[in-house]
Amino acid sequence: MNITTKEILCFGEVLWDRLPSGAKPGGAPMNVALHLNAIGLNAAIASSVGNDDAGKQLIDFLQNSGVNTSLIQTDKNLPTSEVLVHLDENNNASYEICEPVAWDNIQLNDELVKKAQNSGLIIYGSLAARNQTTRETLLKLLDNDAVKLIDVNLRQPYDKQDVLELLLAKSDIVKLNDDELGVFAGWNGIEGKTEEELVKWFVQHYKVEMLCVTRGHKGAAMYHENTFYEHPGFKVNAVDTVGAGDAFLAGLVAAFMQKKPPAEAITFACATGAFVASKAGATPEYDMVEIQAIMNQQTAK
Repeated sequence: MNITTKEILCFGEVLWDRLPSGAKPGGAPMNVALHLNAIGLNAAIASSVGNDDAGKQLIDFLQNSGVNTSLIQTDKNLPTSEVLVHLDENNNASYEICEPVAWDNIQLNDELVKKAQNSGLIIYGSLAARNQTTRETLLKLLDNDAVKLIDVNLRQPYDKQDVLELLLAKSDIVKLNDDELGVFAGWNGIEGKTEEELVKWFVQHYKVEMLCVTRGHKGAAMYHENTFYEHPGFKVNAVDTVGAGDAFLAGLVAAFMQKKPPAEAITFACATGAFVASKAGATPEYDMVEIQAIMNQQTAK
């Protein structure tokens, strides 16, 4: 797996998370792009917003955050996406996702194709592929030599096995959570296995080079080059978990782009995810000093 250029393309949803505390910019691909840019990498986001105030505000937010917005289309007919976020007693988030919205209608164009061809890494989620237009655009963009990373995001009713497996067939790296790993096992009639056994089965069955499984506050596991790595996570006072998985992924990508060994990469990724969980919303102001302080603390048992 060789990432040939430093350009990164994140593809998928951009939206407003309507949290109990107020509206926050969100959407997994956008969150990942924001974190990657904050770390100092070159990540662009390809998506679509509506021709409305919510869309203009998202574009302004991204531009003020230093993210390239030239690949965000404006849809004349569909609105900017909004997601209602509900928090349980442990501040874990669940989501109410409206449709159709602008990112359901991302159009293939020459600029998008050129960016995909010039990118060393393409990061894409499963949620943006819920409808045909954006799914077909994505599949065409994945027809190149870039390293491809799918961030699985199973949200009912957009958790169709045929769509997910179509996207997995294009991927080199897969990131999902422990519950989602169990869903894939169930689809294939796999029962009674440990997490490590399931991880090894997944990599062999779906023919991917790397699998990363997040476990919420319990850290993460990763399988790469026939070696199983895990980290127990870091203890923080969680405000909400919105975007913590996206921050974890950005941390993991950044570490690998910087040629860090897998054990260091998963440690940095867990610390980045913990940092975001300790803040409100998916995209708090990035603070490498605070992330380093988290890494310096005793890990959770």
